[in-house]
Amino acid sequence: MRDDRVAYVPRLLRALVRADELWLVMLAAAVGCAAGLLVGAMSHATLLAHRLLFAAPGIGRISGLEAIAPARAILVPTLGGLLLGLLGVWVTRRVPGRPVDPIEANALHGGRMSIRDSAIVAVQTVLSNSVGASVGLEAGFTQIGAATGSRLGRMFRVRREDLRLLVGCGAAGAIGAAFDAPLAGAFYAFELVIGTYSLANLAPVAAASVSAIGVAHLLHSTVPGVSVVLPAALRMDDYLPIATLGIVAALLGVGLMYCVTLAEMLFRRSGLPVWMRPAIGGLVVGLLALASPSVMSSGHWAMRVALEHAMPTGQVLALLVMKALASSVSIGAGFRGGLFFASLYLGVLTGAAFGGGLALISATPLSAELCALVGMSAMAVAVVGAPMTMVFLALEMTGSLPLTAAVLVASVISSLTVRRTFGYSFATWRFHLRGESIRSAVDIGWIRTLTVGRMMRHDVKTLCQDTTVQAARRAYPLGSGQRIVLVDQAGRYVGLVLVPELYAESALPDETLARFAQYRDQMLTPQMNLREAIARFEQAESDALVVVDSAEGRQVRGMLTEQHALRRYSEELDRSRRELAGEKGPSA
Repeated sequence: MRDDRVAYVPRLLRALVRADELWLVMLAAAVGCAAGLLVGAMSHATLLAHRLLFAAPGIGRISGLEAIAPARAILVPTLGGLLLGLLGVWVTRRVPGRPVDPIEANALHGGRMSIRDSAIVAVQTVLSNSVGASVGLEAGFTQIGAATGSRLGRMFRVRREDLRLLVGCGAAGAIGAAFDAPLAGAFYAFELVIGTYSLANLAPVAAASVSAIGVAHLLHSTVPGVSVVLPAALRMDDYLPIATLGIVAALLGVGLMYCVTLAEMLFRRSGLPVWMRPAIGGLVVGLLALASPSVMSSGHWAMRVALEHAMPTGQVLALLVMKALASSVSIGAGFRGGLFFASLYLGVLTGAAFGGGLALISATPLSAELCALVGMSAMAVAVVGAPMTMVFLALEMTGSLPLTAAVLVASVISSLTVRRTFGYSFATWRFHLRGESIRSAVDIGWIRTLTVGRMMRHDVKTLCQDTTVQAARRAYPLGSGQRIVLVDQAGRYVGLVLVPELYAESALPDETLARFAQYRDQMLTPQMNLREAIARFEQAESDALVVVDSAEGRQVRGMLTEQHALRRYSEELDRSRRELAGEKGPSA
């Protein structure tokens, strides 16, 4: 029996080595290590800048300071904004095009990202945070982490679905290392960057998240835990105010996203040069920092202060308004960064204010710490759109199961409220403003890449429109084909003729084919994607359309049938379904 067990071990090891998933897990772990290294470098760079530029004591987190020298509070973000604006103009001239973020890359581009563009975004994010702009580093973290996954995947020529998975692994490692929370990092990738959870994707994403956190610990770049006192259990009647807090946080999150959009619109309409706008935004943030430095940077340390030290409700509301204004102005003016970190601090303030108000009207109010953490999670869900990420983040931050249950309720309520009233997270809202129809990272890029030019048939039967019916009958006997494409003397498309109509009793032998032409202005072009082609078929009410080079040139290039287009659409939908379910199919 022992010999059988010993003989079984090498067979098992060989099976594991041959498994397709093993090398992908190893590659994902490498992506996670790279993400952890980059997160650590960016974090240390910003903290060093805070110590040098703001004379911040200790580790250099400025948002937790009680006061900053007025000259530094105003000059650093103003001059830093000017530097960022000039850098942005230089980058625009040298590097044309717009960077693709991880969600957009996975939704439209099959996971393809530019490492150069992402490095530029990371540098701009570090610069923005270093000079005190009210933005978070998570945008730079996930951008460079996901781009690293995309780059390594293309180096090893992985399949399209595996490349998208590696982009998610990079984002998972970045968020996991940023919060020292492997589960939160993994579910951030599942909910936002990959677009769905599947068992087949769990091992690579988990490997990336854990590897990134290990590197972050080696670099001493992890954030210390939060020390709060939480109730040991919750009563059933506690969940009503918790659900109400979820609704309040959701509405404030929607308001915050509208404020960012309004700030961007005001800066565009101001007539200020693009390079000057960040300087003006930095000046506004500096003036707000004179009242409280907590409005500066991501607000991570200010969040700790708000959680561990009770403040009067009036002060909490004032900080909430100032931080929301600072974040809106910073992003609207052109500073690089995200709202994830800022939404956590804003959520803590929202929960603290809600708890203070609840204490005035309830004989058994919820604890201030519980309200603050629930508000933190609900606000982040409203802005970022990842409820399970926040549930696991709350669990990993505190280890409290009662809090986790409360966060789950508030997060679900917040997500539903935003979906019904607004319909977008911050990232997808910005896609919507650019005209992109992206609601998640689920892959819809195949719709754009599957063009008419790739699907059309090239062997097209054509005749001049002056050809007689008798001549057409000799060239195309009944049963030889269904359609004839008519062109003029210059070869330009003028319409379609159905062959059976030429053999009808009403068709005179000496008539020209021009009388039988249909669909004269209903055409396809090779650049149209599958969705546009299907819409054109529905509009024309035809089962086949001619493909021309352009609407102006009208030179015939081929023909496409509605049946073939719908079959390809069904095949791609089935492939996408298999991918979402974690089933491995043939390479796309």
